[in-house]
Amino acid sequence: MNSVNGSGKIIAAALAVCILLICFSSCGSENAMPTADTTLQEETTSHAETAKQTDPETSDETAASPSESKPEETQSETSVETTATPAESKPEETQSETSKDTEENTIMKTLTMKIDGKKVAVDWEENESVAALTELVKDKPLTVNMSMYGGFEQVGSLGASLPRNDAQTTTRAGDIVLYSGSQIVVFYGSNSWAYTRLGRITDKTAAQMKDLLGNGNVTIELSVQ
Repeated sequence: MNSVNGSGKIIAAALAVCILLICFSSCGSENAMPTADTTLQEETTSHAETAKQTDPETSDETAASPSESKPEETQSETSVETTATPAESKPEETQSETSKDTEENTIMKTLTMKIDGKKVAVDWEENESVAALTELVKDKPLTVNMSMYGGFEQVGSLGASLPRNDAQTTTRAGDIVLYSGSQIVVFYGSNSWAYTRLGRITDKTAAQMKDLLGNGNVTIELSVQ
């Protein structure tokens, strides 16, 4: 009986030791698991941060991407400005034409006439004949010896042939015309014939024109001043 009781106690003690070992083993594994998980998380975070730091190209490309659209905006603005340019040249063409017309008018208005040394006011026509007459006398005054004809005009040779555009015309005192392309005629009366109009004396009445031209031959001087 005593041997049986002793053996039972030994077995009971061994079982208790086993149970304690199992408990200690379970507690140790539970404590170790979080440590392993924590270490794994820390390593993963460390690798991710290292990848971000060691990959500057990716960061630069990401930062640079918004600015890549600027050249396109600049090209678009340049294209709009270039397209608008042709429309802006039209006023320049209009100004050029206006300037040319003004110059022609100025040339015609500077052609002057004197009768027996006295300057008369003339409203010159704007045509090829007057332009050619201006060109003829621009460098040197031209003196024309006039002759009375028909009791209503005085006529004289210009010494050159000018462009002509004759049309049937009824003249009156003060009219200046080109006859046959090479003769200048100044009227102090009226006549109807095919002439090219050159201008008209504006500061004389019909009576004054008759007094000026109806009493003998005169001399006319044409010049540009």
